[in-house]
Amino acid sequence: MPLTIDEAFQRYQLERPRIQKAAEATAAHLVHHTTRKGITCQVTSRAKEISSFNTKVFQRGYADPWKQVTDKAGIRVVVPHRGQLDPALEVIKESLEVIEVQDHRDTADVDRLQYPRLHIQAVVVDREEDPDGIPYECEIQLRTEAVDLWSRMSHKLLYKPGIAPPPDVSRSLYRLIALVELYDLEVERGVNAMASHPALAHSSQLLGLAERIYGTFTDHPYNTDLSLDVVEVLSHTINDATAYGEQLTQFAEHYRERIARAYTDYGPTSAHFLRHGRYLLASQPESLIIFERLMKARFSLQNAWDNSELPDIMLTDMAQIWGVAL
Repeated sequence: MPLTIDEAFQRYQLERPRIQKAAEATAAHLVHHTTRKGITCQVTSRAKEISSFNTKVFQRGYADPWKQVTDKAGIRVVVPHRGQLDPALEVIKESLEVIEVQDHRDTADVDRLQYPRLHIQAVVVDREEDPDGIPYECEIQLRTEAVDLWSRMSHKLLYKPGIAPPPDVSRSLYRLIALVELYDLEVERGVNAMASHPALAHSSQLLGLAERIYGTFTDHPYNTDLSLDVVEVLSHTINDATAYGEQLTQFAEHYRERIARAYTDYGPTSAHFLRHGRYLLASQPESLIIFERLMKARFSLQNAWDNSELPDIMLTDMAQIWGVAL
């Protein structure tokens, strides 16, 4: 028998902490799998606010409010451009039990602007169940960065409870979708052009790989210019960046606790860094490649570093952190 609105509300208050943990676990699961596939994305999660749950139930007049509110757990996956939407969608399909995909990126009405919506309904990882023994579901919103920006702004203006926006405001926001589409196309074109540039492809691929894996450890900002200089040196020790991707991923997974401890002890907020102002590379994504090269190709790394203009102390500090001698 369906729960009443009040019963559903009371249950949601009790269940929300479990739903939040299930959403976080599912988001972490997606981060792991997108990273392994070389997909750059930001993954966030949330359990629906209690007030939002109650408002939605009353506004929609659900006959079975507990079951019909399907976005109790929500996850947002944001990729840099639309060329990564399909690869990210495939990862979601492969790594989760998908119930439904709502793909409204294209519309038959070519003369009508429309929000390019891509939502996936899936069972949370590990099949966490509600009191009725039914696995919780999560609604996954898959977007580009441009669409995410438009969506967040439009939601603030178009969806005020009980207030219909003026037609000119609605029209202006939907006109922006044309710019969103153009922006996504140009970003995708630029990314593809840079990736195929013979002088940049190798280093760019390595840095992108390091950034993706580094993002699973910390979201602390880093110096991109320094990264480019260091990765250029590291690239001389690696012949095939594509094949190296799997090697670095496996290294990061195998030594995850040790790497995490190194970032905690020597990263940008550590006592070592604040006291000495050194260990700069421990705050950079290329540190992962350095740690791996110190284990697998130490002499090649030392030689490449000696032939560069980078300070010797930078590599010496990283070797000290990792516990090897140069």
